[in-house]
Amino acid sequence: MISAVGHSGEDFGTLGDEGRERHAHGASLLAGGLFAAKALSARGPARGLRLLALALLGGVASCGPAKIVEAPPPPPPVVVIPPRPMPPVGAAPNMVIPALAADGLRHTVNTGVSPAQAVWNLRSAYNVAALNCMGAQYAPILPGYADFQKRHAKALAAANKTLDKEYRTRFGAKGVREREAYQTQVYNFFALPPVVPALCNAALALTVDLENVPAGQLDAFAPSGLAKAEAPFTEFYNSYEQYRADLAAWEARFGAASAAAVEATPLAAAR
Repeated sequence: MISAVGHSGEDFGTLGDEGRERHAHGASLLAGGLFAAKALSARGPARGLRLLALALLGGVASCGPAKIVEAPPPPPPVVVIPPRPMPPVGAAPNMVIPALAADGLRHTVNTGVSPAQAVWNLRSAYNVAALNCMGAQYAPILPGYADFQKRHAKALAAANKTLDKEYRTRFGAKGVREREAYQTQVYNFFALPPVVPALCNAALALTVDLENVPAGQLDAFAPSGLAKAEAPFTEFYNSYEQYRADLAAWEARFGAASAAAVEATPLAAAR
C-alpha cells in the first residue's frame, strides 16, 4: 500500500491496486494534456491541437467498450383456455353407450332380432313417439300410429304370437318374464330423453312411409323401418363418443391450468 497525494497537495489516503491504477491513469491524462498545452504554445497552435486530440483519444480508448444493457425477455404468452366440451343435446356426462363392435356397428336391443321381433320393436318405437311427440309439428304422428295399429292388426297379432313361442322355446317357463324384461329395455332405448326430439322427427318420416305400406306387407317393411327409427340413436352415440374424445384432449391440454385458475379465483376475490 502507498500514500497518494493529489496535484493540489491533498492526501488521498491509502490506495489499493485499483486505486493506484485509476490515479496513474488520471495522472497520465493530465500529463498528456499539459504536454499538449505546452506544445500548443511552443510549436504552434496546429501541431499543439493535434497532440491534445491524440492525448484525449488515447484516454477515451483506454476506458474500454461501453456496456450493452439487454432488454428484459417478453412476458410469456397468455394461454386462452377454450370452454370445456359438453355432452351433446344436454346428455349426462357419464352415460354408458354401446361400444363399436368388431363389425363396426353398435350392438343394441335391435341388433340381430328375428323378423317378428323387428315388427314388434318397430311398433314399440312408434308407440314411444306417439306418447312423447306432443308439439304441433308432430301432430300427424298420433293419428298415424292409430292407423298403423288398425291397418296392420293381423300382422301385429301374428308377430306377438310368434314372439311368445320364440321365448318359450328359448327360456321355457321363464319365457314371459324374459320377454317382458326385454321389451322394457326396448322402450327405455327409444325413450332416451336426449334423443326423443330426433326420434320424433324420424317418426314423422315413418308416418309418411307407413301410409304407403299395405296390409300384409308390414313384415317386409319392418327391418328398414326399424333402422330408420334407430338412426337418431346411432347418430347420438357417435356424437357422444366424439364428446368423450374432445373432453379427454381438453383435459390433457388444459385440465391442470383450468384447475389452477379455479383454485385461484377465491383468493383473488378475497383480495
